[in-house]
Amino acid sequence: MQIEPLKLKGTYKIQLTRIGDNRGYFMRFYNREIFAAHGLQTVWEQESVSFNKEKNTLRGLHFQFPPYEETKIVRVVSGAIIDFFVDLRKDSETYGKWDSIELSGENNCAVYIPKGFAHGFKTLEENTLVEYKIDANYNAESASGIRWNDPDLAVEWNTENPITSERDGKLQSFSDFVSPF
Repeated sequence: MQIEPLKLKGTYKIQLTRIGDNRGYFMRFYNREIFAAHGLQTVWEQESVSFNKEKNTLRGLHFQFPPYEETKIVRVVSGAIIDFFVDLRKDSETYGKWDSIELSGENNCAVYIPKGFAHGFKTLEENTLVEYKIDANYNAESASGIRWNDPDLAVEWNTENPITSERDGKLQSFSDFVSPF
């Protein structure tokens, strides 16, 4: 397992290592000692999965308000996504900036996203299964987000007609967002 910083401070690419033989493979997704050595979160409250039937499904950009803000590790078990994350930390030098990483069942990558970021993804394949480790429990009253196609953020989703939820279409604009992070 190798952990490399990405361009937004506090985000990391996690390159996982497959150990395989004629039966298949074994791959460690999380190791407390390695995460602690990098100063990363080591206590997780929940693990979740997101199954996405269709290619071009878009979820996001989601976050939870304090005190329920979340650190996440995201990986793809099968299929493929482009994972997007936006810095919402008002004192950050990259406030309002976004980054992305391709995650797939084949490339053995995960992404670490700290508190104070909005998160979303777009599926690149049908039947994509995404797994999360999250350090806070879900709290419906604090769940929020920024509209995926917000012109001020200008996230390059490279899609014109994604499959989205009604909720995601009603999220606030970045210009209306007042950051608590």
